[in-house]
Amino acid sequence: MNIAHAAEGGIAIHLNAPVLGHVFGIPLTSTMLMVWVTMVVLVAFAVYLKYSLTLVPGKVQVVTEALVGGAFEYVSDALESRELARKFFPLIMTIFIFILSLNWLGLLPGVGAVGIHSVLHGEETLIPFLYPANTDLNITIGLSVVAFVCIELAGVIFLGFWKYGGKFINFSSPLAFLIGIIELFSEIARLISFSFRLFGNIFAGKTLIVIAIFFVPFILPVPILAFEIFVGFIQAFIFAVLTLFFIKLAIQEPH
Repeated sequence: MNIAHAAEGGIAIHLNAPVLGHVFGIPLTSTMLMVWVTMVVLVAFAVYLKYSLTLVPGKVQVVTEALVGGAFEYVSDALESRELARKFFPLIMTIFIFILSLNWLGLLPGVGAVGIHSVLHGEETLIPFLYPANTDLNITIGLSVVAFVCIELAGVIFLGFWKYGGKFINFSSPLAFLIGIIELFSEIARLISFSFRLFGNIFAGKTLIVIAIFFVPFILPVPILAFEIFVGFIQAFIFAVLTLFFIKLAIQEPH
């Protein structure tokens, strides 16, 4: 999604991600560049934490340990096993931190406001260098595919291919077969629900912020930005927790 002020002084909203150029025929979008910047920030922060660990922790280390420890206990309680928590916690925490970082970094000043001027759909518009990543449906679908594949792989690895497949294809009775097909469709539907839930909320929030800045600058955007910080956290939490509970369902014995 690309939102920009048109030449006439109005607001133009486009669902396609802003394209900065092409690399070997592949479009380089502002949202993809935002993903790369986010990854660099997270890697830099991880390296900083690694080399700043001390026996007498500082404030950053204390807060980090408390957050990670609390999150691990939550995953452990949800899976009812600390052994399972050790296996799946890195995945769940990575999903949460990455989506949260994408959402929050997308709210920083300059994101979506600094770029190059170009003509799009007959209108002069600004193509930003960076744009909130989760306003691009391609990005949210990619995140959903990663979660979906991890959920299915967890079921196959823990139960075996045939036993896990038996949850969806069951010929023991017509009712069991029908229930299995329904389960199969609901499993596939997660790709849509995961991606569109995240995309829809971040899309709506960014649109609301731009409209507020355009009509009531300096006053109305402040509470909306505060609310979007909360929404960004909630959406990251929901995505990670749903992945966690779907993994729990996937590794349970069929009955």
